[in-house]
Amino acid sequence: MSSFKSMPMKNIVCLLLAFSTITLTAYAQKVANYSYGTAGKPDHEQFSFWVNANKSLDIYYYYGADRKQVKAKFLGKSFLKKEPCFKVRITNNYILYVIPKGNQLHIQDTSGKYNKDFQWAYEGPANGIGTFCTPCTEDETAAMKLLKLNYMK
Repeated sequence: MSSFKSMPMKNIVCLLLAFSTITLTAYAQKVANYSYGTAGKPDHEQFSFWVNANKSLDIYYYYGADRKQVKAKFLGKSFLKKEPCFKVRITNNYILYVIPKGNQLHIQDTSGKYNKDFQWAYEGPANGIGTFCTPCTEDETAAMKLLKLNYMK
């Protein structure tokens, strides 16, 4: 078994950098945001799906012009009309089915009264104004991958 003393310094530095990158990637907290309607308007809704250490963590539901916030509960993988999805419960035990469709989320209840398509929501500076969202997924493909790997398993 070789020791660090016999390794060239360049190899030790590379090894430490590789280990720190793997550690940061494996335990980084990430969020995929999906929205419906127009931000700042009464019809606006948003779901934020948080992941930490490659495990589903928290889900938040925001709605209305003033962005009221409700913490949702992840109820696990399911099927709705033979389509793979996962369930979330929001206030008053209201259960919604989240169905990935391409890079969108189709979210509905069993009655069909709630039936909406959510788009990935960019969170960050616009036209150079605002702050960068470090935990946010960088694009719609990364957001969907995060959901499928952590909420659809």
